[in-house]
Amino acid sequence: MRRFALRLAIIQTFGRLMTAMTPSNGTPSKLRKLRPWLITAAVFAAVVGLSMWLHQTSSAPEPQAGGGRGARGAAMAGRGPGGTAITVSVAPVVKGDLPVHYHALGTVTAYNTVNVRARVSGQLVKVPFQEGQQVKAGDVLAVIDPRPFQAALDQAVGTLQQNQAQLKNARIDLARYKGLYAEDSIAKQTLDTQEALVRQYEGTLRTNQGQVDDAKLNLEFTQVRAPISGRVGLRQVDVGNLVTSGDTTPLVVITQVRPISVVFSLPQQQLGTVARQLSGSQPVPVEALDRNQNQTLASGVLKTLDNQIDTTTGTVKLKAAFENADQRLFPNQFVNVRLLAETLHGVLSIPANAVQRGNDGTYVYIADADGKAKRQLVTLGTSENERVVVTEGLKEGQRVVVEGTDRLRDGTRLHIVASDEQARAAATEEGEAASPKPFGSGSPAQDDGKSE
Repeated sequence: MRRFALRLAIIQTFGRLMTAMTPSNGTPSKLRKLRPWLITAAVFAAVVGLSMWLHQTSSAPEPQAGGGRGARGAAMAGRGPGGTAITVSVAPVVKGDLPVHYHALGTVTAYNTVNVRARVSGQLVKVPFQEGQQVKAGDVLAVIDPRPFQAALDQAVGTLQQNQAQLKNARIDLARYKGLYAEDSIAKQTLDTQEALVRQYEGTLRTNQGQVDDAKLNLEFTQVRAPISGRVGLRQVDVGNLVTSGDTTPLVVITQVRPISVVFSLPQQQLGTVARQLSGSQPVPVEALDRNQNQTLASGVLKTLDNQIDTTTGTVKLKAAFENADQRLFPNQFVNVRLLAETLHGVLSIPANAVQRGNDGTYVYIADADGKAKRQLVTLGTSENERVVVTEGLKEGQRVVVEGTDRLRDGTRLHIVASDEQARAAATEEGEAASPKPFGSGSPAQDDGKSE
């Protein structure tokens, strides 16, 4: 009825305006010149008035069936504190142990990395390993043509044998000269000369023996063996190429990946806690996570930390060791590191999303025994894994609101649901019901029914 009366008033206003602009004798009026401006102003005023009225009527929630005007009034009154209950979810204040982790970005580093190079010069005749193969220390990785080195060994052995025969003959002559000198048959000078010749042959023999050992070593170096156990990379030199001991390009690179290490950095403010845990009797657990921190790639222990702080970044480097039995860690791989720094025992903790911040500090909403919200100031401590330690303001067993806090005031009635999803769904429905409807959103049938 109010909408119909407003339409009738607008029509009557237009009629009176048109009558005022046309004189009764039919002669042109001075207001005729202002007719376009007056019509525009009247239409604009009518539209503004109609829009304001529709906005006021549509901002109130529709009454439920059978409720009438009394139901609409109750819905409007229920928005204030103590009126309609606000749907929320709660969580208890828990007392227990809370592990504190430090997070960092780390780089996987091979425990040992060896660039395998030839130690003698020659032609590469054989490469028996497969690229990417796991090898053990002592396995043959490459073979250099051994024939020149075998010939050098044979020559050294021949020279040794020749000098051994000369030494044997000199020693026999020395024994004979000693007998003759005892009989005073030869001069002392002859005996001394023979003794010097024996010592000369002994020195030559030792030189020959060193040459033989060197030739054997060079011959052994023609078989290039793995110095450590690990995984070989791609072959850098093909069979048939001439290699030397001075080549800058290695034959292959071996990386030790079992075990493997991860190097990461932590701020210097956390150094004290880590150093205290590292000096204790228990190992410090470290986990390597994937890029999204959703999956644990490997678990290990902290081995050591650097002996100085980087002055440019204010951080210190740490190294952790991992068994890497399944080889999920790869050298130079970037991983997220989670280090268990300490465990807080017997502390009160709540979900982090229950904490609100205001001008007077941090606070939470408590669900009291009467089912109403109570604003409570709190003092917070360490936060970990979406939970935060509360040092003052709460007691064990109290319930704090974790979902729906943005619509709460001190004393608001609460409707507690079991899960956060239900609280969010209820908040969405209540927000849509309380939001103003756009102009013209009502159907013609609804308008006609209300006007009647």
